Amino acid sequence: MDNFAKAKENFLRKEKDLSNYATKSSNAIRFKEEIEDIRPPFFHDIDRIIHSLSYTRYLNKTQVYTLNSNDHVSRRITHVQLVSKIARTIGRALNLNEDLIEAIALGHDIGHTPLGHAGEAILNKLSLQELGEYFSHNIQGVRYYMFVAKDGEGLNLTLQTLDGIMTHNGEMLSPIYEPMPKDKEEFLREYNESYKDIKKSRTYRPMTLEGCIVRISDIIGYIGRDIEDAIMIDRFKRSDIPKEIRDVLGDNNRDIVNNIVLDIINESIDKPYIKMSDKVYKALFALKKFNNENIYKYSMTEEERIYYDKGINNLYNIYLNDIKSNNKDSIIYKIFLNHQDKTYIETTNIKRQVIDFIAGMTDDFLIREIKNHE
Repeated sequence: MDNFAKAKENFLRKEKDLSNYATKSSNAIRFKEEIEDIRPPFFHDIDRIIHSLSYTRYLNKTQVYTLNSNDHVSRRITHVQLVSKIARTIGRALNLNEDLIEAIALGHDIGHTPLGHAGEAILNKLSLQELGEYFSHNIQGVRYYMFVAKDGEGLNLTLQTLDGIMTHNGEMLSPIYEPMPKDKEEFLREYNESYKDIKKSRTYRPMTLEGCIVRISDIIGYIGRDIEDAIMIDRFKRSDIPKEIRDVLGDNNRDIVNNIVLDIINESIDKPYIKMSDKVYKALFALKKFNNENIYKYSMTEEERIYYDKGINNLYNIYLNDIKSNNKDSIIYKIFLNHQDKTYIETTNIKRQVIDFIAGMTDDFLIREIKNHE
């Protein structure tokens, strides 16, 4: 056995002892066949994700609060790393594939727009108006990795990673998460259907137990951290968290994460599903409702929403006209379209090209562009 063969064997050594419910590297599926190097396919997915330019842009994308100067308030990069760590903790305890978990977790929010959920709502309305199709960050993430990244070639991530990204929706809380086996055709059917039926797309289940872990870890990753951010900027006091929630989960991010994670591990070990106890599920559901009413509703003022809605729509029309008039001096050509391959340019509706461009912007870049075109 040569040294590379030994190295590859070392990469896969732990898989011999994985749970019967784990996703093995030998199960990995890519849309374009390729010869893997010494890295297992899901490990390779992680490398492709963190080396992509879009991963760098996580640094300046909103988690909850866009217009806040406090350097300790979470950004999108903080969130995906927290989700990755939480999910890998659960995955290791349940003896599942941590490489697949990490790939899904680090890539799950790449489709998020600038300005967080407020920006997503604006682009969704614009997409419906212009294309008759819904826009959602989980579907945009899949689209990015398959058709936009690497100058339009896509990253050729595994089906399991792409599916975990598509079905990660952390806004949808369930007491139990059970995987739904899929093949390429079923995955693509769900992906394409999501543009027409956004409500149904939120009910799609991950095809792997690892994807189920990331889905619940998405909630765990933001629910307590968002409370810490809100308290830090004086939105409310810790004592304002209802007692029935504090008594079960705690009143700080450390305890909230720890209590939920330990509960999931206790309820899910050696099971073909991911589950919470009824007590923890009810407390988490109540905490999510508390956050909606006290944090997310006030992440941006109505005046700010109107301003950014107008600004994004104005940019959309400017960029669209620049494409129609072949204005190569436009920034959409200089930093986006000039670098996309022939297939992307020829097969992508120009309205979709503009939406892809805006969706990939950081907060600062979008705000600067809006001001430049006022």
